[in-house]
Amino acid sequence: MNTKMTKQEHKQRSDKSYKLLLLFAMLSMTMMFAGLTSAFVVSKSRADWLKDFQMPSSFLISTIVIIACSVTFYFAQKAIKNDNRKLTTQMLLATLGLGVVFIIFQFKGFDQLIQMGYFFTGSQSNITTTFLYVVALLHLAHLFGGIISLLIIIYNHFKQKYNSSQTIGIELGAMYWHFLDLLWVYLFLFLFFFK
Repeated sequence: MNTKMTKQEHKQRSDKSYKLLLLFAMLSMTMMFAGLTSAFVVSKSRADWLKDFQMPSSFLISTIVIIACSVTFYFAQKAIKNDNRKLTTQMLLATLGLGVVFIIFQFKGFDQLIQMGYFFTGSQSNITTTFLYVVALLHLAHLFGGIISLLIIIYNHFKQKYNSSQTIGIELGAMYWHFLDLLWVYLFLFLFFFK
């Protein structure tokens, strides 16, 4: 009984440590994007700032898709806590599929920007669109990390490493995924309304 209690306490401490490390990582990402949006605000006073810039419609669609990702990941987390492996599998795969759709629409958004004549670099580029590209690409880089972690979670789920008493991997993945979703919604609204 005493040994079991010690193992349980060790598991709880270990889980808390993983969550704390993830929170620190998310805080550092938040500070990076806060710095970028602050630079965006400061740069708005430049003479070459685009005042009539329109966000690509694909970015709105990708925003809706990434919100759906959070919903499916939430249901995956809830399902594993109830030992519903089938629903967990479905929701994890749905999250992965929606994550890929989000990435596709991000690249469609970049394509729309180019079609509208807004370029990232070169003589036809400007500071407004350069900020947009940098912010979106940095978010995508972090999302690729989320996709990799989701693939690991799915692999571990198929190896039956998760159940109602062992959910830390899915919990950490969900925390990171929800953070990325909130971050993109913030960035989209910021870039949409703060022109």
